[in-house]
Amino acid sequence: MRVAVVAGADPGHVFPAIALCARFAEAGDVPTLFTADRWVGVAADAGIAMVNVTGMTPVHEVDLGRALHERAAVQALALVPKLAAVAPDLVVCDVLAQGGAMAADLLGLPWAQLSPHPLYEPSRGLPPLGSGLAVGVGAAGRLRDVVLRAAAARSIRLGHRQRARARLGIGLDASGPGPVARLIATLPALEVPRPDWPDDAHVVGPLLWEPARQALPLPPGGAPLVMIAPSTAVSGATGMAELALTALRGTGLRAVVSTFGPAPDGLPSWARAGLGRQDEMLREASVVVCGAGHGLLAKALLAGVPVVMVPGGGDQWEMANRVARQGSGVVVRPSTSDALRAAVTRVLGDPRFAAAAATAAATARDVHDPVQVCRTALVD
Repeated sequence: MRVAVVAGADPGHVFPAIALCARFAEAGDVPTLFTADRWVGVAADAGIAMVNVTGMTPVHEVDLGRALHERAAVQALALVPKLAAVAPDLVVCDVLAQGGAMAADLLGLPWAQLSPHPLYEPSRGLPPLGSGLAVGVGAAGRLRDVVLRAAAARSIRLGHRQRARARLGIGLDASGPGPVARLIATLPALEVPRPDWPDDAHVVGPLLWEPARQALPLPPGGAPLVMIAPSTAVSGATGMAELALTALRGTGLRAVVSTFGPAPDGLPSWARAGLGRQDEMLREASVVVCGAGHGLLAKALLAGVPVVMVPGGGDQWEMANRVARQGSGVVVRPSTSDALRAAVTRVLGDPRFAAAAATAAATARDVHDPVQVCRTALVD
């Protein structure tokens, strides 16, 4: 089976796409990654064939929905000849690469959707996604959720109209056939029960990929290790590494900062920073300080490591609160050094956090194989 995987350029989206390509290749299929040119070398190092797609960088717009749909229509027209040249049997589109779905529809190709996080579709049984709220309890709680869903529904309807206009503008019908399957690449522990789970949505477990080849040397000593992982998302909290190092000063703990960019200035002797294999860091870490992006949360929980979360924008508030309710971590807000130090101390001092992380990791047994899901969807 020839598979085209179209992904947005943000690391939180392109890394799961690379991981999915690797899964297809291991199963004997022929995947091709379509994403921004900044990842050409990375894909080559991973042994993944890649086609460069312009306009895949994250959007900074007030009206994000309009920008996404209009950009998707432009991307679709650019993608059509590139997809046609590959002649895939299936197109898999990241949720932020809707141009791939439109291009597949223009070519009459089946497509599947890849969500590198929990299912973010609205539900009649949940408060609006992004609120971070648990399901309301009692009459007052249910009424709260009804009111919040009604308010969110206006934005959802606007997004549907924007998508319809974008599709009509490139010669498609307003809605289209939709995906043959949806791959929800998360841990079951990070999902929430809903009464209207879609039949075509399948939890396939986190799709994780390590961009680094070598381990980063850790600071010496036997004190507990704190792994600090600043968010790679454009909406992530800024200055988190510096804040965490300030918070840990004088605690006697060791720290390692996992970063794609330059290391923070003036690192103390008990800390190290740089690009290294995060799976190796997690084997040694007792707690992770992160921005609550799904990718790093999934890595930490799969390793059974509890988390202290400093959420930024986007879906990070939602994810942070889900993890806190599950018991694997603590949310720090407002993000001060005193609050962060107290949270790290609390997580290290209470074994229930690590036990909850281990419980979350165990749910990885209850997932579907994404390759088999795609093959079955094509047959059906």
